[in-house]
Amino acid sequence: MTLLALDWILILEKLILIAIIVFASLGIALYTTFSERKVAAVLQDRPGPNRAGPMGLLQPLADGLKLIMKEEIIPNSASKALFILGPAMAMTAALMTCAVIPWSSSVELFGRKIDLQIADINIGILYVFGVVSMGVYGIMIGGWASNNKFSLMAALRGASQAISYELAMGLSLIAVLMISGSLSLKTIVDQQMAPGAWWNIVYQPLGFILFFICAMAECNRTPFDLPEAENELNMGYHQEYSSMKLGFYLFAEYVNMIMSSAVMASLYFGGYDVPFLDESSLAPNIAAIIGVLSLLTKIVIFLFLFMWIRWTIPRFRYDQLMNLGWKSLIPLALLNMLATGAVILWQQG
Repeated sequence: MTLLALDWILILEKLILIAIIVFASLGIALYTTFSERKVAAVLQDRPGPNRAGPMGLLQPLADGLKLIMKEEIIPNSASKALFILGPAMAMTAALMTCAVIPWSSSVELFGRKIDLQIADINIGILYVFGVVSMGVYGIMIGGWASNNKFSLMAALRGASQAISYELAMGLSLIAVLMISGSLSLKTIVDQQMAPGAWWNIVYQPLGFILFFICAMAECNRTPFDLPEAENELNMGYHQEYSSMKLGFYLFAEYVNMIMSSAVMASLYFGGYDVPFLDESSLAPNIAAIIGVLSLLTKIVIFLFLFMWIRWTIPRFRYDQLMNLGWKSLIPLALLNMLATGAVILWQQG
């Protein structure tokens, strides 16, 4: 078999893997909306959606069909090209994050070893931060192109919030990178899966808490949903949007939650590692399936935490939001980074 043929097979494998991950992410995001409504119902002692299908399981499909069939409305005063670009950029940036996440170990099919990771690049964490930063442009462009003062105010809030909390998130992440010595998510997961190794949450509990808080702010989740403050800004930056353009913004938030959960699981909780299980003793395909289920379980736990916090804690005022980011999280992240560096130097000495 020629080198050219091998390249085409590799490209085909990656395209199939991309399609599976993207459609699985969209499907999980679709039913995360249903899960959120059910969790809210349980916390508020009511049944929640229970009309569409058995136990309401078809409600997400009904909601999606409703969004698709709604009329497309573009305001006359809007910048039409940018009005369309905003939600497209938000959704694209949310989905691009999945490219560097290791979903499990390799599988063996048709005599070939297939990695369940789209791209194992040596700057995976920098890639994630770059893509996440692009999502802010989707919010800014959508708010500005709407030519609505409330949308623009919400977009400005979203941009300043993202900048503020990305700093604390990056500083909290540096401590993990100092321990692992690598920017590759695959390498960080492999180090946590090594015999006798512990998950990074053991070494970085404060770093994880800071990262989790910043992840909620990056996803615009309560109590950090200031860009979508309905009682202050009507609907927020997507006030003028309808049909699937609005759906893209809403789905992008849930996809961002899923990808943030996957990144946190990979950085702090061993990724697809199963505690006290020696994956090397299993058949490769069985180990890969168990790994995928393990990572999905961790993602579901994080998603539940996102939902629980949303329906438990009230929204911050904007000055409280900024004070928390600049006066509390960033100093704590700096102290955590310095303490980690001191411990590493002490161990080496």
